[in-house]
Amino acid sequence: MSLLSFLQEKLARNKQVGKAEGSLYDFSFKLLNGKEFKMQDVKDKNILIVNTASKCGYTYQYEELQKLYEQHSDTLVIIGFPANNFLWQEPGSNSDIENFCQVNYGVTFPMAEKTSVIGKDKNPVYKWLAAYTGQVPGWNFCKYLIKPNADKISFFSSKVSPLANEIVSEIEKR
Repeated sequence: MSLLSFLQEKLARNKQVGKAEGSLYDFSFKLLNGKEFKMQDVKDKNILIVNTASKCGYTYQYEELQKLYEQHSDTLVIIGFPANNFLWQEPGSNSDIENFCQVNYGVTFPMAEKTSVIGKDKNPVYKWLAAYTGQVPGWNFCKYLIKPNADKISFFSSKVSPLANEIVSEIEKR
């Protein structure tokens, strides 16, 4: 696929947003370790959802995500969604990804099974987020910050550090 074709397809996917149905807290999914994760269980916390990749220029953000998680674990849950959607930068299996995250970054926050965050096979959580916000990831390490009870959802691009004031200040607001 040429770069022009790739960008045209990405632009077309970005326009495929609709109306969010149901609640974000209706969803559950499998983690890298095979356990089920229920969004309902973290309804009272801030949630930072991030599409991740192990071979990306933004992969260093795993370290920042882990630091943020440790600093705010009482009020925040971070959920990584490894995806191979952008230039095949997450080629590994679930076990490869889990090992990479633990060995290289000491990741202790929940990591979903490898999934898709754009396109026809988009993960249901990402379908809901795209419909609700009108925003879809344009690259790896895009972030959705969901306030408790989904009172507010903000979208941040890959370029925004997880430790940026605009994210941290929202997490610290009550």
